[in-house]
Amino acid sequence: MTSILEEKYQNLFDIDANLNRLVKKIELLNYINPLNIESEKKQFYSSKYNYEPQFKYPKIRFNGYKLHRLFFSQRLERIKDESIRELYKDIIYEYSGLIECIETIGQGRKFYFNSLKSFGTPTERDIENAKFILRFDDSDFEEDLLPLYNVDDTIAYFEDYRKRYDFDFTIKKSTNISAAAMVQNNTKTLLLRRNYKFSKNQLAVLANHEIGVHMVTTFNGLSQPLKVFSNGFPNNVETQEGLAVYSEYMSGNLTITRLKELAYRVIAADSLAKGYSFSDTFDLLYNQYKLNRDKAFIVTLRVHRGGGFTKDHLYLTGLKKVYDYAKSGEDLNVLLTGKVTLEYKDVILKMQELGLAIPSIHYTDAYLSNDNQNKNFDFILNSLK
Repeated sequence: MTSILEEKYQNLFDIDANLNRLVKKIELLNYINPLNIESEKKQFYSSKYNYEPQFKYPKIRFNGYKLHRLFFSQRLERIKDESIRELYKDIIYEYSGLIECIETIGQGRKFYFNSLKSFGTPTERDIENAKFILRFDDSDFEEDLLPLYNVDDTIAYFEDYRKRYDFDFTIKKSTNISAAAMVQNNTKTLLLRRNYKFSKNQLAVLANHEIGVHMVTTFNGLSQPLKVFSNGFPNNVETQEGLAVYSEYMSGNLTITRLKELAYRVIAADSLAKGYSFSDTFDLLYNQYKLNRDKAFIVTLRVHRGGGFTKDHLYLTGLKKVYDYAKSGEDLNVLLTGKVTLEYKDVILKMQELGLAIPSIHYTDAYLSNDNQNKNFDFILNSLK
């Protein structure tokens, strides 16, 4: 079947294969996470939060100029269908932007401006939404939020959870990630922060988020005839993170604390636009918003890595978009077909009609039934603008 398809759409498959070869080299998350987080954190704490961390980053393993040239040498005019041609044009611009991001990691505002091009910055509405969420009280003691589980406990939990899905992936410990956990799409690997203590709630949150969505879309993307579903559509972060947090909500594991964490990320990302330094953003979260020290450090690190990484504001906007989309009765299956973007839904459906894409093989089990018992979340999510 695929060979007949490839003959019929030879030019499209050739371009897709070319881009696939090129894009393998530019996984942003492989480069953006500092190599010396722990040592810089110690120095920052011992300086009474006045020291500006000097993060070190992995060496770049590609020639950016050459990659740009190869991306823009693709003969897109050979793709006959206009909407698919436009998708691939957008993809090339997206990948080109990511190259510029990677090339300028650690170069301060230069990186920040490239990050803005790729990920945008919070709008006034986003900031209002974040501040609205931060009004809600999360001070009640909950045993499920106590950090009691080490990384080996977490691996055991995930090994059990993975049995729900019929795909295989690697779980590894890492000291060089800023999140508690993350999926490496290109290596089908789930990374867990080695020296981190996880709560019972966090285990469930991360299992649904990382395995139930990010791994699901990784393997669905790999099953598609075209590699673009695996490599990623333009601006897919917002949709993908929205889907992931929505799975936390649907599985009944979303908490006010978690929602506020996403709101703090918006506030922190906005501080970049105001020219805040690392210590300024930390001070904002720790002293003004009274976020605990380690959480304030992590949120600050996430947005200041590279020189100013604005991606984190998209989790909340993505959640709102996916929540509204699902609430209106739209099909989530199409958004799980790979690393895709809600805004390209019609193109995906068209590609499915043409046989150039298939429906999702794996489906997020949290989406099968709504296990959320907290009506506050519906009130909050409906109230977001």
